[in-house]
Amino acid sequence: MSETSKPGASNPQAPVTASSRRRVLVADDHALVRIGVRGTLAASHRYEVCGEAVDGLDCLEQVEALKPDLLLLDIMMPRLSGLDVVPRVRSVSPDTRIVILSSQESRVAVSQALQGGVDGFLSKDVLLSELLDALDAACEGRRYLSARLAGGATRPGDATRSMALTERQVEVLRGVARGMSNKEIARELEVSPKTVEFHRAQLMSRLDLHDVASLTRYALEAGLLD
Repeated sequence: MSETSKPGASNPQAPVTASSRRRVLVADDHALVRIGVRGTLAASHRYEVCGEAVDGLDCLEQVEALKPDLLLLDIMMPRLSGLDVVPRVRSVSPDTRIVILSSQESRVAVSQALQGGVDGFLSKDVLLSELLDALDAACEGRRYLSARLAGGATRPGDATRSMALTERQVEVLRGVARGMSNKEIARELEVSPKTVEFHRAQLMSRLDLHDVASLTRYALEAGLLD
């Protein structure tokens, strides 16, 4: 559920003063969520809310102005979605850690967020119980996936497997699911058939799926086909 800590990361469990608390920007269009987050962080004594945003564009403006240590970001927001916000935050404030908090728990949403480089994905259903764990992990340089989501990752279409595929492997998978041969996929991607064969073998190994029917079903479940 988490990755190895980065060298030099601070210990979030260490005693902190008010001035050393991590600054968190909360971006969510639901006031009750923002209130719940603020209360939880205030009680932790390790984090403090430095701002609240109600839509995607508001979030970007505040990130640029405040340069928060952490951003708690909803996916479904007015004006600009959380998934569209992520790369822009990376541009204007590269040191800001991003943790998604969302009721959107589809395999595709989780996979897109993780592939986009977020530091964690938290389900709103368990927000208060796991929030501090997710923030602590992000501060330590570890990627956090909500236990609710990680624990359910047992079927072929799960996000933990989706995020393991490279962009080229996804392209090959789409071709296989569309009934194309290796040669046809190679022509479309402008690579050699041997290259397609290599990526096909790699994705089958990563997904532990070894026939066209299973790969096609996976692609459909993961939302990889138009």
